[in-house]
Amino acid sequence: MKIRYKILLYFSATSILLVSIVFLLIYWIFSEYREEEFQQRQKDKIITMLHFISEIEKDEKELTEAIDRMAINSILNEKLLIFDSDKKLIYASLDDVPIRYSGKLLNSLNEKNVWIEQKDGIYDVVAIYFTSNDKSYYGISKAYDEFGYSKLSILKNLMITAFIIFTIVITLISLSLANHISRPITMLTSRLGKYTIGENQPLESVPSNTFEIDFLNGKFNELLSKINSAYTFQKNAVQHISHELKTPISVLLSELERIKNKTSDSHVQPDIEKLIAKTKSLAEIINTLLEMSKIESGQGFERTIVRIDEVIFDCISELNTLYPGFVFEVNYLPAEPNPNRLAIEANEMLVRQGFQNLLGNCVMYSNNNKAEVNIDSTQDCKLKVAVINNGQTISKDEQQYLFTHFFRGENSRNKVGFGLGLTLTKNIVELHKGSLRYYSPAGNRNVFEVEFTTALS
Repeated sequence: MKIRYKILLYFSATSILLVSIVFLLIYWIFSEYREEEFQQRQKDKIITMLHFISEIEKDEKELTEAIDRMAINSILNEKLLIFDSDKKLIYASLDDVPIRYSGKLLNSLNEKNVWIEQKDGIYDVVAIYFTSNDKSYYGISKAYDEFGYSKLSILKNLMITAFIIFTIVITLISLSLANHISRPITMLTSRLGKYTIGENQPLESVPSNTFEIDFLNGKFNELLSKINSAYTFQKNAVQHISHELKTPISVLLSELERIKNKTSDSHVQPDIEKLIAKTKSLAEIINTLLEMSKIESGQGFERTIVRIDEVIFDCISELNTLYPGFVFEVNYLPAEPNPNRLAIEANEMLVRQGFQNLLGNCVMYSNNNKAEVNIDSTQDCKLKVAVINNGQTISKDEQQYLFTHFFRGENSRNKVGFGLGLTLTKNIVELHKGSLRYYSPAGNRNVFEVEFTTALS
C-alpha cells in the first residue's frame, strides 16, 4: 500500500472512530438521562396521587372522578395503579396499558425496599412504597415517554447527519494532508524507479523543507555513489580478468596442441586430449563471463535460431571426452518431434554454457554414472528440457539458496567447485526469457527443468 493511502486510511479511520465513540457516548448519556428523568416524573406523580388519596374521604365514584380531573395534565399512555396497605387496588387509571406483573412488584415492595424501577419493552415501570398519615400505600406506574423518545430520535438523526458530514469532510482533509505529506516521498520513489545503476550523475534532489526528506536525498546519493563505484569496479574487473586470461589460455591451448602433434605415445595422447578439452571448456567459461559482463553493462547480445537438442548433444560429446564412462540418455516427447519446436532464438555460446553446467553437475553428483535428458515439445510455443540424475537430493531448506552466488549444499562436500555454475545458468536462462527450477519428485532423483519459448510454432 502506498504511503499516502496509509496516511489517508490511518488518519481518517482514527478521526472517524473517535467521533463515532463520542457520538455514541453522548447518545447513551442522553438516553440514560431521559430514562432517569421520566421515571422521576412517574415517581412524583405516584406520590402526588398517594398524597391526594390519603387526604380526601369520598366514595369510590367521587374519588375516581376527582383523580381523573386532577390527572388532566398527566403523562400520556400511562397505566397507574394505587393499592392500600392490604395491597387492595383502590385506584386504576382509565388507560388500557396492562401490568400483568403487579403482584410480583407488590411483593417486592416493603419498608426497606421502597423504590423499584425497570423496563418493559418501550415502557418505563416504577413501583414505590409510601406512608402517609400512618397509612401505607403502594403505587405502580407503567408509561411510554413519547416526548422523550421523540427528542432521542431527533438527536439520533442529527448525530447521523453530522457523522456523515464529518466523515466526508475528514476524508477530504485526510486526502489533502496525505497528498501534501507524501508528495516528496512519492517524487523520490519515482526518481529512484527511473534511476539506472551505473549512471554517473547523482539522483536529482526532491524539493522539500522537511529535514527527513533532505537527509534521505543526501544518503541516497551517497549510497548510489558507492553502488556505482562498486558496480563499475566489478564490471571492469570481470572484463579485465577475462581479457587477461584469454591470452594465457590461448597460449596453453596452442602448446597442448603442439605437444599432441609431436607425441606419438598412445598412453599420453588421451591425457593430452583431456587437457585440451578442459582448456577449451575453461576458455568458453571465460568467454561466457565476458559476454555476460557486456550484457550487464547495457550492451545487447547476438541472437540466432538455435536447435536446443543439437546444443545438448554437443555438450554431451564434450563431456564424454572427459568422462567416457558416463552415460547420457536423451528422450524426446513426442518421440518424433517437429524440428521447429526444438528451436529458440538465443545466443548459442551462452545457452551452450548453461547446459554445460547442468550436464556437468550430473556427472559430478550422480551416484550411478548415468543421467537423463528429457526434451518435451508437446506444448505450443513451449520447450521444456529436464536434466535428471540419481544422487543425494537438496533439502527444502537449501533449495531457497540454490541459485545464489557461492552457495554449496550438503551434497557438495568433497566436490570441486565454487558455487557459481547454477547462478550463471539461471542468469543465462532468464536473459532468454526462460525459467529454471529444481525439484526432487521421489527418492534420490534430482531434476533441473528449463523452460523456453520457442522461436517458431
